[in-house]
Amino acid sequence: MATILVADDDEDIRDVVSFKLGNAHHTVVVAADGAEALRIASSRDLDLAVLDVRMPGLTGVEVCRRLRQDPATAALPVILLTAQSEEGDVEAGFAAGADDYIAKPFSPREVGSRVQALLARSRS
Repeated sequence: MATILVADDDEDIRDVVSFKLGNAHHTVVVAADGAEALRIASSRDLDLAVLDVRMPGLTGVEVCRRLRQDPATAALPVILLTAQSEEGDVEAGFAAGADDYIAKPFSPREVGSRVQALLARSRS
């Protein structure tokens, strides 16, 4: 299966998403902030990243932007996960290079389905 980075400063959200993806037989690597997410992305071979928009230090949008600027991670599929669902916030996420955007509150099943769909598209 896939190796997926889950970066969120909320431990409960990290646990729920990690549990759902782990049950789908993915290897899950977690980060509590944007800087840690970038360190992991530069040192691990990842198949996908799920990033919270509002993290301390570097936001998920900034992490996504930096991932896109680095040739080693430019093609990494990214899903932004956030409580912000205003149109402007969604546009900012996509402008930074996000492949998908999931608004909180979310269903763990929805996260799992979107991860599977994005992985399938990225592998074809």
